[in-house]
Amino acid sequence: MIGHLYGELVEKNPTEIIVDCNGVGYEVKISLNTFSAIPNSGKAKIYTKFIVREDAQILYGFAEKIEREMFNHLISVSGIGPNTAMIMLSSLVPEEIASAIQSEDVRTIQGIKGIGAKTAQRVIVDLKDKMLKMAFSTENIFSAGNTNQYDALTALMSLGFDKKSAEKAIDKVSTGEESVEQLIKDALKIL
Repeated sequence: MIGHLYGELVEKNPTEIIVDCNGVGYEVKISLNTFSAIPNSGKAKIYTKFIVREDAQILYGFAEKIEREMFNHLISVSGIGPNTAMIMLSSLVPEEIASAIQSEDVRTIQGIKGIGAKTAQRVIVDLKDKMLKMAFSTENIFSAGNTNQYDALTALMSLGFDKKSAEKAIDKVSTGEESVEQLIKDALKIL
């Protein structure tokens, strides 16, 4: 319902902010990662997720779309509610959560307050395939200037190929001069 807010930061606390959008102050619950990423005052754009419960209507906010996407994935897991998802996003950045899920690192996920062994395993089982499809800038092994390799990797992952295998294939065929289409064709021959 509410995809993002752009307005003046009126209040900023570690767990919530108030954003004034043309005279309406929206109270938004945030993670510690978002708290660190947004300015202390001035204009800010906050990506949001609106959750309606029987007893409350709560707006959750995120500094980046990738954090909101991770939040949506986390709350899709049985046993993980919005508050637990926010605790997870306050404890680890989305890239660390995705890495722990991809490597089946139960200990890291279980180390988050409120997450037991069974819930950690459920998070891994339910989200492992989804994490392979998410693209994180910190995991991009390619140079920042070569977006063709990144685009080819994203395309191969969307076709269902494992990220590590796709990265290796692209690395083998790339000289840095190919188009995205040529990279995909050459990588597909190896895969």
